[in-house]
Amino acid sequence: MRLLCLGDSYTIGESVAAQDAWPIQLVGLLEQALKQQWKAQIIAKTGWSTDELSAAINHADAAHEIHPPYELVSLAVGVNNQYRDRSVENYADEFADLLQYAITFAAGDSPRRKAQRVLVLSIPDWGQTPFATNDARGAEKIAAQIDLFNAESRRQTLTAGANFIDVTPLSRTKDPELLADDGLHPSAKAYTQWAHAALDRAFFALRMH
Repeated sequence: MRLLCLGDSYTIGESVAAQDAWPIQLVGLLEQALKQQWKAQIIAKTGWSTDELSAAINHADAAHEIHPPYELVSLAVGVNNQYRDRSVENYADEFADLLQYAITFAAGDSPRRKAQRVLVLSIPDWGQTPFATNDARGAEKIAAQIDLFNAESRRQTLTAGANFIDVTPLSRTKDPELLADDGLHPSAKAYTQWAHAALDRAFFALRMH
């Protein structure tokens, strides 16, 4: 059983051990619950925005490194678009392409059934972290921008029939144990919460078939 993960630093688990990234934790939870062997394939890199992720997917596909269908596909991207002050409209256009990639790569005998195998994670609020303290935009503006980006990804995700997993509230709890040592990215404990949130939707997705 295979999970294809498309994303950025949050997908690879920047600043935590490789096994603590949320997709790897999710694989462990799936194996434990379903008594099946699972493997995660990750196409993600710290700093990638939507266009960079799209280019990487195209490159991997051309190199025959992507082998659909995947039992589950995750998509988590957009924080670097917001960080670079790109527009929500630009994000909407490029996210739509990425969501379609994810659906295409998923298992299923119709676009709707394929979409049910896709897990989209929201953008966490990095404006609440120590890293953002000196950002001129301020925590409130960053939060408002992230909410706009997430509203767009939620709309597209639910319209397509895919699963939207809102991890943003977890990033706003201001629990120091949920922050990695770099003062920006989530900790292993935080990613455990993400993995459990994704697990619920993964169970739903797998039961639908």
